[in-house]
Amino acid sequence: MEGKIALVTGASRGIGSAIAQKLAAAGATVIVNYSGSEAKAQEVVEKIKAAGGNAVAMKCDVSDFGACKELADAILKEFGRLDVLVNNAGITKDGLIMKMTESDFDQVIAINLKGTFNMIQNFSRTFLKQRSGKIINISSVSGVMGNAGQANYSASKAGIIGLTKSVARELASRHVCVNAIAPGFVETDMTDNMPQAAKDGMTQMIPMGRLGAPEDIANAALFLASDAADYITGQVLCVDGGMAI
Repeated sequence: MEGKIALVTGASRGIGSAIAQKLAAAGATVIVNYSGSEAKAQEVVEKIKAAGGNAVAMKCDVSDFGACKELADAILKEFGRLDVLVNNAGITKDGLIMKMTESDFDQVIAINLKGTFNMIQNFSRTFLKQRSGKIINISSVSGVMGNAGQANYSASKAGIIGLTKSVARELASRHVCVNAIAPGFVETDMTDNMPQAAKDGMTQMIPMGRLGAPEDIANAALFLASDAADYITGQVLCVDGGMAI
């Protein structure tokens, strides 16, 4: 990844942070995108720099198309190109369909699905002009299998899979690879606060018998971002311990 410029959305914590650090460790200059906490984003940047890498934090609400255009313009002005786009930013607002509010549905779709569209649309001309690039969209096993209590989240992540395949077809002739990663249950701040009984129940659904780690997803992202994946496009890589078999 030496000399590559990479943007990771929602990179101030969790899976996004792990991906940003993994790409930077491989030599990429990483833009750590955040929407909420500048302090947490700067922590990721400092970790990368302390390890000898290069990174900068940039704020953008991915659900805002205009803000995404401004971010794209700023990145291209400063770095002149973008080689890797990782669309990771996402939220959950879980609830049974009969109780789910319109607002909860709309917010999840706006950030998870439309946010992914917004970023791809604003960088698509750049990738086509370069005749190279890697787009990696973070979907979910919930988008592959569905999940009770997550109609909005599952719909957004299933939508990302359809978006990935369509854009892959559109950009393939210019050597731009577009793939999705579908994580299973991953240990994050959210799962840390769950009761042990709930964690045990989740683990029982996984053939490999353990929750995933953010680094498991980051390893897959690094592979898809690298030259080793130059002939892979339009695919969904489930990193879930066998959950979606």
